[in-house]
Amino acid sequence: MPQAPKKAYPLRIEPALWAVLERCAAADFRSVNAQIEVLLREALGRRGVKLAHPERRQRGRPKKKEQ
Repeated sequence: MPQAPKKAYPLRIEPALWAVLERCAAADFRSVNAQIEVLLREALGRRGVKLAHPERRQRGRPKKKEQ
């Protein structure tokens, strides 16, 4: 099942905040982009905004097709 494309958005952010995001992302084994998405979802949830969970991508190798 193909995943919907994500919206690309250039973000200008101060270096000190970026450094903190990098450390938090590394501690959670995420990219900075994924960490920002998680933090935004958490903040929206605290404000009472209901948001559908993102589709989980399949991990690992694709299964072999039987011939």
